[in-house]
Amino acid sequence: MRFMIIVKATAASEAGEMPEAPLMAAMGAYHEELAKAGVLLDATGLQPSSKGWRIRYSGGERTVVDGPFAETKELIAGYTLIQVRSREEAMEWARRFPSPFGEHADGEIEIRQLFELDDFAPGPELDRFRDLEAGRQ
Repeated sequence: MRFMIIVKATAASEAGEMPEAPLMAAMGAYHEELAKAGVLLDATGLQPSSKGWRIRYSGGERTVVDGPFAETKELIAGYTLIQVRSREEAMEWARRFPSPFGEHADGEIEIRQLFELDDFAPGPELDRFRDLEAGRQ
């Protein structure tokens, strides 16, 4: 089972403020623990939305919308991707996640389970995705 730990953005992260050394140390130690346990798949922070864009789909058309985006609560500042045996194990790891903007700063993480190919109905469409997955390994 794969889970994504999503770090929600704040005004500070959207302003491009970098984490201080103690927070970097705590995040490093946490991610080292994940790696030693063999559950870490990927993890990184994201640049502010001012350096990104969105593509809107409407009526068969695509429109590019440049950042920044106003609703900070809807933005992501970073993520950690883990693979564990159960929802409970994912919960245990998530509870140990360091406060993402420092122990005394407000912050929020969201944990979401990823779909696996076995969650979808069999068919030739799914076989294309299985072929892609096999090619990556």
